[in-house]
Amino acid sequence: MFYSIKKRAQTLFRAALALENCLNYRATRFNMTEEAILQGCLKNHAAAQKELYNRYSPKMLAVCYRFAHNREDAEDMLQEGFIKVFLQMHTFQSKGAFEGWIRRIMVHTCINHLKKNKRFNESVDIIQASSIQIREENIPSIVQAKQIVDCIRILPVGYRTVLNLYAIEGYSHKEISGMLDIEESTSRSQYTRARQMLEEILIKRNLIPAAREKTDRLTAIH
Repeated sequence: MFYSIKKRAQTLFRAALALENCLNYRATRFNMTEEAILQGCLKNHAAAQKELYNRYSPKMLAVCYRFAHNREDAEDMLQEGFIKVFLQMHTFQSKGAFEGWIRRIMVHTCINHLKKNKRFNESVDIIQASSIQIREENIPSIVQAKQIVDCIRILPVGYRTVLNLYAIEGYSHKEISGMLDIEESTSRSQYTRARQMLEEILIKRNLIPAAREKTDRLTAIH
């Protein structure tokens, strides 16, 4: 028992050291192949670890930023996620995209970070979500714009998390319910409400046009 705890602590220390190497390493960047990066990281080579971090950290920070309350939290998620990447490097089996494997680790890291202090079963008014104009297939194409990401981050944490997981990361409501420890129906209702709230924010900021039906209704009132 003591040996396994000690071994785990040593492994975690090596992963943290690998991340520190990434942040401090000053050698010229090499254009390594993905396989070379993987093999180098397995051997704890600083150059390979730095190359992996340089190549994937910008995209992964963007993932973390969508889930986080602020940039500081996003950076904490990113560092914790890369520690897990280094810890679990030996488990990658080359059956899928390496970047996708890293991304899944980052997403789960973000979720675990949020679950420490947040709950995801916020109440939802389904009646108010009946006239949504944004379609699911349109969401991933616009979330890369910084102003859109900022709008997503305004959403309550439950709505924001479900929207990210379902519309952007591609998880099903059944998978999300397991990840967040909520009912599947709660995931669906939070996503519905999140879409409505996001649309309202985007319209107010003139990032998308108001739906014609809503515009006509407002004109009739005046």
